[in-house]
This record gives sequence, C-alpha cells and structure tokens, in this order.
Amino acid sequence: MADIGKTTNRDLARVRNIGISAHIDSGKTTLSERILFYAGRIHRIQEVRGEGATMDYMALEKERGITITSAATSVQWGSATVNLIDTPGHVDFTVEVERSLRVLDGAVLVLCAVGGVQAQSLTIDRQMRRYGVPRIAFVNKMDRTGADPRKVVAQMREKLGCDARLMQLPIGAEADFRGVVDLVARKAIYFDGSNGENVREEAIPAEMVDAAAHARAHLLEALAMYSDELMELLLAEEEVPLALIHEVTRAAVGRQLLTPVFLGSAYRNKGVQPLLDAVVRYLPSPLESEAKAFAHRDPQRPVRLVPDPAAPTVAMAFKIVEDPFGTLTFMRVYQGKFVKGASYFNQRSGRKERFSRIVRMHADQRQDVDVALAGDIVAVLGVDCNSGDTYASEYPYCTLENMFVPEPVIKMAIEPATRDGADRLSKALHRFRREDPTLHVAGDEETGETIISGMGELHLEIYVQRIQREYGVEVVVGPPKVNYREAPTQTVEFNIRHKKQTGGSGQFAHIVGRMGPMTEPDEEGATFVFEEHVTGGRIPKQYIPAVEKGFRQGLPKGPVAGYPVVDLLVSLEDGSYHEVDSSDMAFQTAARTAMRETFPRTKPILLEPVMKIEIECPAPFQGSVVGDLTSRRGMILATSMDAALARIEGEIPLAEAFGYSTDLRSMTQGQGTFTMEFARYKPLPPSLQRDVIAERKKASLAGVG
Repeated sequence: MADIGKTTNRDLARVRNIGISAHIDSGKTTLSERILFYAGRIHRIQEVRGEGATMDYMALEKERGITITSAATSVQWGSATVNLIDTPGHVDFTVEVERSLRVLDGAVLVLCAVGGVQAQSLTIDRQMRRYGVPRIAFVNKMDRTGADPRKVVAQMREKLGCDARLMQLPIGAEADFRGVVDLVARKAIYFDGSNGENVREEAIPAEMVDAAAHARAHLLEALAMYSDELMELLLAEEEVPLALIHEVTRAAVGRQLLTPVFLGSAYRNKGVQPLLDAVVRYLPSPLESEAKAFAHRDPQRPVRLVPDPAAPTVAMAFKIVEDPFGTLTFMRVYQGKFVKGASYFNQRSGRKERFSRIVRMHADQRQDVDVALAGDIVAVLGVDCNSGDTYASEYPYCTLENMFVPEPVIKMAIEPATRDGADRLSKALHRFRREDPTLHVAGDEETGETIISGMGELHLEIYVQRIQREYGVEVVVGPPKVNYREAPTQTVEFNIRHKKQTGGSGQFAHIVGRMGPMTEPDEEGATFVFEEHVTGGRIPKQYIPAVEKGFRQGLPKGPVAGYPVVDLLVSLEDGSYHEVDSSDMAFQTAARTAMRETFPRTKPILLEPVMKIEIECPAPFQGSVVGDLTSRRGMILATSMDAALARIEGEIPLAEAFGYSTDLRSMTQGQGTFTMEFARYKPLPPSLQRDVIAERKKASLAGVG
C-alpha cells in the first residue's frame, strides 16, 4: 500500500488544477481554446465570435459570444496533467469565478495589453486573495494598437498591490508583434505554422540584446528579494543557475508574493505554449496546497488534510449542473479517493449516498472513470446535495471552509404566460436555484407573485431565456426592482411586556433594552448584532436565545417599507419572567413586538444599492456620457484617456442603471461598452424614499385587494 501511495504522490506532483480568470473581453476563452489545441485535446480551433469556442458549449454562450457558466476540462502538457476551468468575465456570473477559485490550486490572470487592469480584474484579484490562490499573469492582445505591457505591469503593482514582474519582452509591437524574448533562458521564441503550433527558438535579435540584458538584471534583482542564495550570487557577480531562478520564482508564487507576467496574443496563436510551460513550472500542485477544514462537532478546531489516497476521503461539491441525463455534481477531492460504486457521507445532512457513476469532464463531453484520487476534479452523477457541501468516507468527520456567496441586488416578478406552464416554471426555478447560489426565488405573500433575485439585469435576463428555451415555458416578467434595505439612524429604548391570560397557563415575558445602529461594520459582514447584558438572573439564560430569535424573525421584512433590516444592534439589558407562564414562545413574541413597535422610532432610512461602473467609449463622446451619468445621480471617480479611447470610472445607483446598455449604445453610436458591479449600500435621498414607501404601500394594497 505504501508503494501505491508513493507512486500516486509522485504523479500528483505533476498535476495542476488551474482557472483562467479575467475582465470581460480580455480573451480568456480564446486562450482556453488555444491551450486545448496545443495540448492535443481538440484538433481544430473554433472562435468565440464564430461557431463558438469549445468551452462555451451552451447555445446562449455561442449566440452572445460570452461565457456564462464555468467549464472544466483536462489536458496533458508534457508529463503534466492540467485540470483547467474557464470562468466567465461578466460580474453577473461572479459566483462561477468564486466557486471555481475555491477549489483550485493556482490561476492565470488574463489582462488586455491595451485595457490593462480593469474593474473586473480588481474583483478577481480580491477573490484570488480571499482563497489564497497563487497566480501568474498573461498579458493578451499584444497585437492590438496601443498594446503596452510595461503600462499593464505598472497598473498591476499600483492597483492590485502585487509584485508583478515581466518574464518576457515582446519582439515587435502591435500589428508587428512576432514573438517574445524569454528573459530567464535568454532566447527569442517565435510561433510558426498556420496555427502557431511550431515553437522556434533563436538567439535574441541584435537590436534587443541590450534591452533584454537590462530587463533580465532587473528581474534577478527583484527575485533576489526572495532568496539569500540568489542575492549572494548577484553581489559576487557570478552566473545564476537557471534551476535556482525557477526554484525561487516558484516558491515566491506559491507564497502569493510574486506574479510573473507573460506576453502573447491568443487570437494570433502567439505566446500560449510558454505560458503552459510556466503553469507547470511555477504554479503549485495539490501536494503544495493546503485546504482549510474544520472538525464537524467543533467548527473552531482545524483539521489538516493530506492529499493521500490511503487517508479517509474528503471532497467538496462546488458546482451543480442539471442536464438531460441527470444531475452532475462537480467535486474536488482533497484527501483519499472516490471509488465508483462506493458510498460517501454528506457532512451537512449526514446522509449516505452511493456514487454509481464518476466522470471526468471536457466542456460538455464526459469520460467515465472508476477511481478519482486526491487532487482530482471530477463530476458525480445522481447525487442530491447543495453547492458547498462536504463529502467524506466517515461521518461525522470534517467540513471544508465554505465559499463566499454575494447577496443579490436586483429582483423581478416572473409568472408563466399560460396556466399549464406553472409546473415547468416551478421545476426550472428549483433547478436553477440549486445550480446558482446567487439566484434567489421567493413568493410575495401580499401580491402572490414569484420573485427572482440576482446579481444584475443580464443575470436575470439569461435565466429567463434559459427557462423559455430549456423548459419551453413562455413567461411574463415584471420590470426589474431594486433590493432596498432599511437601517436605523438613532438609538432608542424599549420596554415590552407580553402578557396573555386565557384558560389554563398563560404567557408572560418582559424585555427591556436598547435598539439602534451598529457602531461599526462587522468584520464578517453581519447585518445584525445581538448583545445580552442581563444581570442577577432577571431573565433566565434559557430564554435569551428565544429573544434573539424573535428579533431575527423581524429582520427579513422591516416595518418601514417591507425591505430587509440591516446594520441593527439590539442590546437586551433587563426584564422579568414568571415561574409558570414564561416560555420560549412568550419571549419570542415579546421580541417580535419590540421589533414592530420600536424599530420605527429609530428613525430608519432606506439604503439603496450603488454600483461601481467602468465605461469605455471613443473620446468625442466622453462629455455626453459623463453628463448622462451625472443626470442619473451618478458620481465620477476618475477619467483617463488611452489613445482615442476614454475610460470613465464612477458610481451609479442601481435604480438609475436599468436599461443603461441601450442608452449608452445610442449615445456613442454603438461604440461604448461598460461593466458594472455592486459596490455598497448608501442612504436614499429623502424625496425618493417617500416615493419608494408610497409605491410599496400602493402595491401592498393592490395585492390585498
């Protein structure tokens, strides 16, 4: 058994689980297509904007030329196995990036040689840091007019706060981009053949020798900051061995201190093979990645996982997809192994499930496997679970650290156009809610409507189209609505006595305390804090949780306009109880009453979601775009010029952003593009608050009527 473990570990050192992430339109999917081609996984390159790339296998993805769902595949590069996940760039599908990065050991951050670090690049950087994912960077589109890799590297250092270092120099510029100079190996690399499949190595062009020597010296000085041995060799002016350069770079990348930067043009088939070499050379294997897990019974006690096939099995279900053949659950095995036909425990539910079929995915194609070892990413058919669930061979064993799921900011009502479509609509919503944790589905008690909530207009629009296509249901959707929040602005005291006497035992609860705004934001992002300062046993300890529960029951629907309550601090300071008549239910009721009667006295205000927006348009249209943004209650944060292109960064209330894509196109003769993501909640102006409250009351009365 020991020999098997050793063999597997040796193989595992040659495995790379990586993701490709970037701002929209940076060329992620085009790069993924080239990787598949050069690794021999596909034999013909397909384009995103033509027949649709291999990894964009959904009909909607091919039509729109965007990635909607992350797609997984596995390729062989030399003696290494690279498990690759191509993720969407649109912020509306950010959960796809979130859950992919949660289970990966490394990533490639793709940046546009002209656009540089853009809005979504910052979001992806935050996500990579959240899960501690080491990365290398690929500056794509080097053939475009205005391509400037040095500017991109400077932006990475400034905006991402990372130590980005060029590992290559471009040979030629813009339309004349021909290849790259490898600064480590000191050679020029060209890409011949109709698809750039033949990699040719030459001496560095004479006119670039000095520039390459200067750039290499800079690179070695930067690497010397991570290695005393390398520093000593430089000080002694001795030759630095290639193996040492690679070793130091790999170690610095693994500790997330260094981001090596590579250059190329995926569309022109240049620079992809050296990037794959770098993935294998510098990104960590599953053996070097540490997964965070906690004891099932004690969430504070960490459990160390080792990628050993002989150890108890531990895996995470990170993505659920329904297809015509059943439910596919994507899993990352962290410890032990999956064996076809064996049973494993869901650590959340305690249920034991049999894994009758295990497959390795290539976009929408699948290949059956009998065993999946630690470090593998596979899909299991027919398992009933939630995204983020931990599976193990024992119960109870441990729970893996969960993934971050952002709250939705936009909602709309949806109903079938005809009565016979209700059943299919219900099935579709049930399926999509399981697949996508950022899609929320709820019923409005007052109006009887079904409400879907998501990350943006595009997010909900895609799901409406998928319901119509995949389930054949014609649906009627209401206009998008904003998810406002209610927040207190001042602290008030409450003194609530709940007393009810009927035949037999009665109900009695008495609570005294204060309610008001949280003094400072909670580190964990909590929107409600409950403090208990009762002394002398005035309220027995067993009733305190019931009081907190009662207050929490009032949070989803605030008394001002029926929106969720946030930033609320409740301090319970005194009260009394009755030996016979007090109960959990009585104290819950008292807390609910306190919430209903006291919260309106905190002078609550409505908060509205504000979106961060980044717009790119031809320079002549900058004035009208800025003017329009200001008229929408927007705020300009920064503007910059890049050749003939203007870039505008700002904030805009979500309520003013509906339909913005159409308006921007008409303002810029179809040449303007923008990206938008949630930034924060801020107070709604009083005049608009009155309108929103009046509208809610009107809708409520109409619903009751």
